[in-house]
Amino acid sequence: MTAEPLGIHHVTAVASNPQANVDFYLSVLGLRLVKTTVNFDAPDTYHLYYGDEVGHPGTILTFFPWPNAPRGRHGTGQTSTVSFSVPQASLGYWKDRLAKRGVEVTAAFTRMDEDVVVFTDPDGLQIELVAHTGTDERPPWERGPVPGEHAIRGLYAVTMAEEGYEATADLLTETLGFRHVAEEANRFRFDVGSGGPGARVDVICQPDAPRGMVAAGTVHHVAWRAPDGDTQVTWRQAIVEDGLNVTPVLDRQYFTSIYFREPGGVLLEIATDPPGFTVDEDPEHLGSSLKLPPWLEGERDQIEQALPPLKIPD
Repeated sequence: MTAEPLGIHHVTAVASNPQANVDFYLSVLGLRLVKTTVNFDAPDTYHLYYGDEVGHPGTILTFFPWPNAPRGRHGTGQTSTVSFSVPQASLGYWKDRLAKRGVEVTAAFTRMDEDVVVFTDPDGLQIELVAHTGTDERPPWERGPVPGEHAIRGLYAVTMAEEGYEATADLLTETLGFRHVAEEANRFRFDVGSGGPGARVDVICQPDAPRGMVAAGTVHHVAWRAPDGDTQVTWRQAIVEDGLNVTPVLDRQYFTSIYFREPGGVLLEIATDPPGFTVDEDPEHLGSSLKLPPWLEGERDQIEQALPPLKIPD
């Protein structure tokens, strides 16, 4: 690749109860709901996007919440952990906040000069808050329940669990433009672009772990940022030349996407930065109403009847 990759675009996971999902990510973690839409491939379920003030790429965590979905199985061939970046002095605040809201911190430790707090969301998705020595200049969502000086800045990294890491590492470095920057025991770290928060993936090698199963509480896919459609098409050709199956370019309304599985089985996406989430809503009212793409607008009545009611906290 001659174009410089830009980092993580978004992470998409599976949930069960959509109301519990909204309550947790808005009221506990203090993110903004930047888009309320549906899964374009299965419009009987919501697609909920959380992020910063306007959902800048690199801040976005999204969910397909299927009511009564079974719990997934954590294991290899999947993204096992979603990590958020928080200010270096904020972990004490977050431990207290989580405890007051009945969220158990399952681990707290130091890793590669990072202080990490680990917990799970209502469906069992593993979340990390990472306080690190590097500066994260991304502004937080200041109108949520978390004070700005402690608020989440965006995604820090994702962790991919693999039976073996070499083929995945080759794809990351030889095709997608990542570079190997660190390792610790069975964890191998790769940065892309400028590196650091929002431009990082850890690959953990777990040959004895079971194979993961995607359902509630697991990550469905990770999307990487393409600055424009031309770069996306160039990446697509490079991935095809690596012998991997890749979808055509798909219109996701707020970006275009291609999808493929890396050699270890993790579903990856390359998504364009433009046009973004303000294409059909003004910034003040992002996420406040159900938005449908033009090709589903004629089915709005049926879609709204199939979706469970959703109350957005003030």
